[in-house]
Amino acid sequence: MVKVTVDGELTEYERGTTYLQIAKDFQKNYEHDIILAKRGEKLIELNKSVNKEQEITFLTTASDSGYKTYVRGVTLLLLRSFYHVAGEKGLENVFVKHTLGDNVYCEAEGIELTKELLDQVEQFMHSLVEQDKVFHKKSVSTSSAVETFEKYGMKDKKKLFEYRRVSKVNIYNLDGFEDYYYGYMPPSTGILKYFRLEKYDKGFLICLPNRKHPETLAPVKETPKLFATLQEASEWGRMMNVDTVGALNDVISHGGITDLILVQEALQEKKVAEIAEQIASDRSKKFVMIAGPSSSGKTSFSHRLSIQLRTHGLKPHTIALDNYFKDRKDTPLDEDGNYNFECLEAIDTKQFNEDMTALLDGKRVELPEFNFLLGKREYNGDFRQLGPEDILVIEGIHGLNEKMSYSLPKESKFKIYISALTQLNIDEHNRISTTDGRLIRRMVRDARTRGASAMHTIGMWPSVRRGEDQYIFPFQEEADVMFNSALIYELAVLKPYAESILFGIPKDVPEYVEAKRLLKFLDYFIGVSTEVIPKNSLMREFVGGSIFRV
Repeated sequence: MVKVTVDGELTEYERGTTYLQIAKDFQKNYEHDIILAKRGEKLIELNKSVNKEQEITFLTTASDSGYKTYVRGVTLLLLRSFYHVAGEKGLENVFVKHTLGDNVYCEAEGIELTKELLDQVEQFMHSLVEQDKVFHKKSVSTSSAVETFEKYGMKDKKKLFEYRRVSKVNIYNLDGFEDYYYGYMPPSTGILKYFRLEKYDKGFLICLPNRKHPETLAPVKETPKLFATLQEASEWGRMMNVDTVGALNDVISHGGITDLILVQEALQEKKVAEIAEQIASDRSKKFVMIAGPSSSGKTSFSHRLSIQLRTHGLKPHTIALDNYFKDRKDTPLDEDGNYNFECLEAIDTKQFNEDMTALLDGKRVELPEFNFLLGKREYNGDFRQLGPEDILVIEGIHGLNEKMSYSLPKESKFKIYISALTQLNIDEHNRISTTDGRLIRRMVRDARTRGASAMHTIGMWPSVRRGEDQYIFPFQEEADVMFNSALIYELAVLKPYAESILFGIPKDVPEYVEAKRLLKFLDYFIGVSTEVIPKNSLMREFVGGSIFRV
């Protein structure tokens, strides 16, 4: 017998009992389905066995790691079912591309995607759920994995593992269908009860529950501007023949990274120029409102846009909405009693609107500057007055929210949403989360500019994400244009910076789980030097050496 303490309750089980069997005994204590176990700061799949005394807790589908595991399981379930319905074409040509809200967008090249076909696939998926098929994991040599994926026609996976330094690879088998996944899997299909397939654009959506409500499927919320931007990013990657990590590693290893960087930078500059031209073509625009989630490169983008606006004879002036923070004593508190700097109520919207309206009327206005050390606004002689060619470039997380600029005429505003929407996939079936890219950017920048540890950045990230979900993402479709700040090569550049600080996170802290996951993720990439990155690149905002004050 083995002593096992679950959430402080001591029990005994026979040696070799699986975590899944123990989870069934404790499921009544959890509101949502248990999908993973956790021992200390180590995550464990439920099909593993208990062979020594230990303390554990369980994670449900409502936890971050648990939800990602659920999505991973549904994805493999989908591919197994496509293979059953469409044959070998379903194996080779289904590509998992990007997320849209709670849904995952996929495409299937070479297959006629009809509602009837998707209904057949979904029905087979549900049949496998009812059969509660086990996800079997086996460890094989990397060379064997390359041979396996070549046999299956999974070219992107084959290329990915040709650059792997590890000697072993974990492959999952579901009902005879083998595939590789970056991350943990559920114990069996029985837990994957909530999903549906919907035809969407030229592909389809895997509709999934929200993490906060993991047993509920919501209607698809249309986000046409975001979808178009994501598709454009995919086309950029495809145009340069670099749409997966293996393809990027090919370019790096064969000496083509300099050209790739220059082409990617030129494409991004072209996009900035197009936005500037759109703004300049309508001289009624006096306020360029820029908003986006953390580490999107808003500051560098604002500088580059200002330069392009000057080429049209305009005189741009940058304003940070942070300068309109209320004095610290008037800042609202969050549910934990901490200052809530991300809510709209932390901004003096009344003063902002009074100042902007006065500027629009041609008056001379002294603008504030927020002293973060003292926690209050100050006036230091920053006077502005708008002439015919002057335009204000205003950057801040609430820029797209009409409540922020309620008194300004809509025709005077041009709204830009900026985010880092990665063009790369790990391979055909493993997408790269845009959130991961931004988190890595922020860790590197925080360590360089603020002396903040990676552990600190990871620890605060959930709070940052909650603020984005509440104050930024709901307004993204109100933008006049969207700008994608992701760079195809960036994770290869960020890799050496991020690895060194992630390795510094101790194994006995909660942040270690995320650090370990990110280190495994970065191991897919070949590192690249920053030498050839232009001084005005958005990447310089994070790795240093920018020509701008960022």
